[in-house]
Amino acid sequence: MKQKSSSLLLLFTLFTIITFAQNNNLQPGIAVAEKFSPERLQRIDKLVQQYIDSGWIKGADAFIARNGKIVYNKAFGMADAEKNVPMKTDAIFRIASQTKAITSVAVMMLFEEGKFLLDDPISKYIPSFAHPKVLAEFNPKDSTYTTIAAKREITIRDLLTHTSGIDYAQIGSDKMKAIYTKAGIYAGFVSDKLLLADAVNKLGTLPLVHQPGEKFTYGLNVDVLGYLVEKLSGRSLDQFFKERIFEPLGMNDTYFYLPKEKYGRLAAVYAPDKQQHLARWNVSTFPGVSIDYPMVSGTYYSGGAGLSSTIKDYAIFLQMLLNNGEYNGHRLLARHTVELMTSNQIGNLMVLTTENKFGLGFEVVTKAGQAKLGQTEGSFSWGGAFGTIYWADPKERLVCLFFVQEFPYPHRELNDKFIAMVYSAIN
Repeated sequence: MKQKSSSLLLLFTLFTIITFAQNNNLQPGIAVAEKFSPERLQRIDKLVQQYIDSGWIKGADAFIARNGKIVYNKAFGMADAEKNVPMKTDAIFRIASQTKAITSVAVMMLFEEGKFLLDDPISKYIPSFAHPKVLAEFNPKDSTYTTIAAKREITIRDLLTHTSGIDYAQIGSDKMKAIYTKAGIYAGFVSDKLLLADAVNKLGTLPLVHQPGEKFTYGLNVDVLGYLVEKLSGRSLDQFFKERIFEPLGMNDTYFYLPKEKYGRLAAVYAPDKQQHLARWNVSTFPGVSIDYPMVSGTYYSGGAGLSSTIKDYAIFLQMLLNNGEYNGHRLLARHTVELMTSNQIGNLMVLTTENKFGLGFEVVTKAGQAKLGQTEGSFSWGGAFGTIYWADPKERLVCLFFVQEFPYPHRELNDKFIAMVYSAIN
């Protein structure tokens, strides 16, 4: 009798584990069952189509899941208007700075393995960052400058929170853009045969725009962290992502450089011309950036901007975080680590011009920030340069994404409208 009871207990335990894993994986769902109004979700359809009909965007992909159930996933318009390719829900997008969250997870996986502490100086692992200097005076005529000594070293926490004083190449302040250009530092959309190690080691010798920890400055911090992952793991960032994150989660369409058989699924990028009509991105749109970077045999694994992905793949990544670090039977992070990443790590500093804060890789919605669009306090989010956005809401158990491919993106208010409409559709 005792043996029979033990067998039943074992079967019940296995059933519970399998059921739990299945319930925490993304699955098709029904809007009404997840407390969404189908009629209000249809408002999203009308709004996106209005923006397409107005010539403000070419196409879009939208995704909403609640409690792991997909209640909305629709594609609109064209992925490539010139080739008459309609947008599909499996279209591949350049996710640009959405790469940062994935790199941050990789960093925190190594943190859990005892490879470093968050307040270690980065120079302990990348020596070129020793004895940092801060920009004092700058001469715009020839990009020469003077510096003063930094009051302290840059820490790994500084890099995860964008408080190190490292600026952004090509899109940052005019002074630092000039300095980075002269040194051959790029924003991450690289087609040339360059190596992350070379760029980061060079970056370590250049001045900071302000003292470490002084304020939030969005910059190349996560590219530095990508190289940290390479040094501590002994793998390229591309290999680490594939072996430790993408394959375990089942993210089968996320790459730095796409396989040739998937080129046809990559959405085209558009930009407004002088008459504000959308035109296909060309070499003059943003000098120094080749938009075809996902379709080369590249070697530069930019931890801050280099990935391309589908909306479903990235939703899986976010669902893993909502599941407190577990998905598809694989645990990437501990619950406490996810909580650490999605809590305020910058104190009273401001994130750009918002009321929100920043964790270790994510913007975190505050009570004041919730008042803007209705996003729940504690939601964590970010986006990409080409119009992609995402957020996950632990309280409402939401994973939401809205992807377009446009830069510049004058009608970025569409992203905010999508956020507002998601919350207004919850019963």
